[in-house]
Amino acid sequence: MVSGTDLLNLHTLDQKLWVALSCPVKGLELDEATLKLIDADGDGRIRVPELLAAIKWAALRLKDVGVLLRGTDGLALSDINEATPEGKIVLSSARQILANLGKKSATSISVADSSNTAQIFAASPLNGDGVIPPEATEDAATQALIKEIIECLGGTPDRTGSTGVTAAQIETFFSELAAYVAWVESSAIKEIAVLGEATDAGVAALKAVRGKVDDFFGRCRLAAYDARAAGALNRAESDYLAIAAKDLKITTDEVAGFPLAQVGAGRSLPLTEAVNPAWAAQLATLQKVVVTPLLGADKTALTEAEWLAINAKLAPYETWLGSKAGSAVEKLGLTRIKEILASQAKDTLAGLVAQDKAMEPEFKAISDVDRLTHYQRDLRDLLHNFVNFADFYSSDRLATFQAGTLYLDSRSTELCIRVDAVNPLAAMSKAYIAYVDCKRPGGTTMKVAACFTQGDSDFLFVGRNGVFYDRKGQDWDAVVTNIVDNPISIRQAFWSPYKKFVRMIEEQVAKRAAAAEAASSSKLAGAADAAANADKVKAEPPKKVDVGAVAAIGVAISGAVTALTLILGYIFQLKAWQYPLVLLGLMLVISAPSMIIAWIKLRQRTLGPILEGNGWAVNGRVKINIPFGTKLTDMAVLPAGSERSLEDPYEDKEAVRRRRLVVTLIVVLVAAAGYVRWDRIQRGHYFWQSPVAKAAEAPAVPVADPAVQPSK
Repeated sequence: MVSGTDLLNLHTLDQKLWVALSCPVKGLELDEATLKLIDADGDGRIRVPELLAAIKWAALRLKDVGVLLRGTDGLALSDINEATPEGKIVLSSARQILANLGKKSATSISVADSSNTAQIFAASPLNGDGVIPPEATEDAATQALIKEIIECLGGTPDRTGSTGVTAAQIETFFSELAAYVAWVESSAIKEIAVLGEATDAGVAALKAVRGKVDDFFGRCRLAAYDARAAGALNRAESDYLAIAAKDLKITTDEVAGFPLAQVGAGRSLPLTEAVNPAWAAQLATLQKVVVTPLLGADKTALTEAEWLAINAKLAPYETWLGSKAGSAVEKLGLTRIKEILASQAKDTLAGLVAQDKAMEPEFKAISDVDRLTHYQRDLRDLLHNFVNFADFYSSDRLATFQAGTLYLDSRSTELCIRVDAVNPLAAMSKAYIAYVDCKRPGGTTMKVAACFTQGDSDFLFVGRNGVFYDRKGQDWDAVVTNIVDNPISIRQAFWSPYKKFVRMIEEQVAKRAAAAEAASSSKLAGAADAAANADKVKAEPPKKVDVGAVAAIGVAISGAVTALTLILGYIFQLKAWQYPLVLLGLMLVISAPSMIIAWIKLRQRTLGPILEGNGWAVNGRVKINIPFGTKLTDMAVLPAGSERSLEDPYEDKEAVRRRRLVVTLIVVLVAAAGYVRWDRIQRGHYFWQSPVAKAAEAPAVPVADPAVQPSK
């Protein structure tokens, strides 16, 4: 019997003696939350050191670590060790949890209790998680400020699901406020804002058309260099023809790619007329917010020099805009930003952060309570399916890797393991494995490797449908998608040669029938062709009989009859009690090789390679012998007191009569042959003996001596 002392000394057990060295977090019939708590490095796998660390952690908080072996959902408060600092704070936290849940008088705490974080933490918005939600304070101004921080920087969810801000976000927010104010007041805005309050809009309008305007003046300079380039710079007539057949839109991409206006040497850029329709609105805005204030309202065209001068005037302001700081908080406006900086809001938020920090140990202990309740419920099952596979070999429990039961082909198998895909390594298990795709309504799917360990595989093939029941009792539609073929039983191996022989006969008969049908069709076609061309075909003389071939056929038939006579002679020499022995020996000669091979493979049958293909590191030999295999797979059995009706209302009566007649005829012939044999034995005649042999066995006839003369 395993005890707490055994758990504490588990670290002394040589890892070479552990059945498993690692297992995956996913795909087991254990709460994944528990497995993640044990998986300290978060790599999705549990190894021996992590399991030992979990036991050591629990031992500091329990009076007897052996309570983990109960495997029950519910940790008694009396089992928590108040003598250690770790146990004392866990006990205090457990009582606080139960009080928050309205169970102040409860003497035990379950996983459902400790996992109900929403209700546990709802009693206090400050719960030691480092997140300050708006409801953490009753001050309306502070609540509004927290919401503004969330609006500017985004929020962080806390343990209860509420959105709040962290200390780092608060610090970033106030840094952004200060940076924005410093940026706004860093230079003489009035000197560089040549358009006053409209300077921002002017810079935006300038930047919107800058690329196209520079392109226009660049084309004009090229046209001034060589007049021959003017046609190409204004786009060819064929470019207009390509879009003329379409429904034109002002913003069409083809038009937007054309120059802003007609290109020519020394030309000015028109702003209102004869401009590219796709850019007319942007040019109109440029004239209104930039050109008119700087050059006058009557200015409807720009020279290249004027364009460069406008850019030069707005360049300082544009540079200043590019160095903007605190853009995340700009939406609050300068007035509100200065108001926040002038208040004591930062100190208020710092106080809330400090209060939350002070509660961190208490609420961390709540997490420890949750960890301990999960260990109390699930650690026993993990240990019994890791250190050894006690649950797998027990008669009343299922292992953590057994996903459920598959019903298929009048059988049910409990050895079903969830897998990601077909793994070639599984063939090394020497087990018969059917990979099954399972599906539930709604599109949920999973793949299962089902091992059949009893019966035969005659009617197990890809495409067969069954039903899979998981450990929760949910049913899944199942279809076989792949098979790893290995012997299932000795009985199957015994009959296997005969079934193969029958299948070979069926295949040969089918081939001969197909060949005969093809030959018949060919002959019919030849006959039809001959009939159609009878007047054109010359009569051929009949072929002569090949005497040699006839003689060879006769010799072959004679040899076959002689061999059959010899065989029957040996058979009829046997006594009646020897016939069953001969038949049994003949069957053993035929079936023994396949039975021996099956016996060897069944002795080697192991679960390890299947689990290895699913992410386990199996260290031991997880054998599945024949008796254990019969437990894992159940055959269909009629209920007690019931009987199977063999009456077929649609039976072919005529076929049954023919079968009975044939059987009767065979029995009569056998009886007649037996009688003839018995009669000849009684008379001393053996029909299989040659005349020479019969003469040798005949009594000698006395020959008269010629020297002796009969007396007269």
